Amino acid sequence: MTVLSLCNHLMFVLFRMRQLLISLALIGLFSSFRHPEMSWVAIGDSITYLNEHLNETGNRITKGYMTRVVEQLPYIHYTNQGHNGWTAVRIAQQIEALGLTKADLYSVFLGTNDWWSGRPLGRFTDYEGNTGTNTVYGSFRVIIDKLRSLNPKAPIILITPMQRVDFVYLANFKNNAYGSYKPKNGQLLESFALAIDSIAHYEQFPIVDLYHLKGLDLKRLVKYKRLKNPQTGSYMNYKYPAFIDVPFNPETDEYPYPAEAIDKTYDGLHPSDKGYALISRQLVKAIKKVVD
Repeated sequence: MTVLSLCNHLMFVLFRMRQLLISLALIGLFSSFRHPEMSWVAIGDSITYLNEHLNETGNRITKGYMTRVVEQLPYIHYTNQGHNGWTAVRIAQQIEALGLTKADLYSVFLGTNDWWSGRPLGRFTDYEGNTGTNTVYGSFRVIIDKLRSLNPKAPIILITPMQRVDFVYLANFKNNAYGSYKPKNGQLLESFALAIDSIAHYEQFPIVDLYHLKGLDLKRLVKYKRLKNPQTGSYMNYKYPAFIDVPFNPETDEYPYPAEAIDKTYDGLHPSDKGYALISRQLVKAIKKVVD
């Protein structure tokens, strides 16, 4: 080997070593930015449950809020503790039977079923005094105490119920309910949202206030409700609030929310893809604040 070829060989070796060192440095740099893996337990009702049961929406949605969150925050791995039709009161009563596990993050998204089923909201003193599951305030204390016992250091994000218009279940038209534009059993749904907000502020928990979120107001939940005109018997598309006093007969009428009526919900209550996208954006912001 000549002196010239030896020099060229040494230069090539040095060049390759320099490339290797740069690559290792870059790998170390990017590794330092990688977020540690995190576990998330999401507690809720049907709005949470449906994330893993898309077929029960008539495939009107493609993914729920948890799937959308972890797409944006892939270091998080969720457990779905959504229970279809359950109230906060029932969650609290069954808290030891749910199989809740230690996690790095918890969220609680409840309240709309408590309002509709007429569960008494109670007072903030029921939360402070841990008076039990006779009220929604007391039930939230039971739930939060359980989560703290599993991991005292884990952030707990509270999510208020969103507003709702007239709900009609796709699979059973007899399962229907009027919207949050009027009280149920003397209680407004907004009162439940404000109660959850008050708990979050007291505990200094992050709060995702969907009830007052622009974009989830009543007029944006469905584009219209298709009902028979009481005078003519012909179907008409009624926008909110015009449909409030128009009767719906579950025995004889067509489903009042065809696909074209979908806006932020697909049935007046449960979020559509647009609704879930809006919810997930707010939740991602809240999660980033507590884990970054």
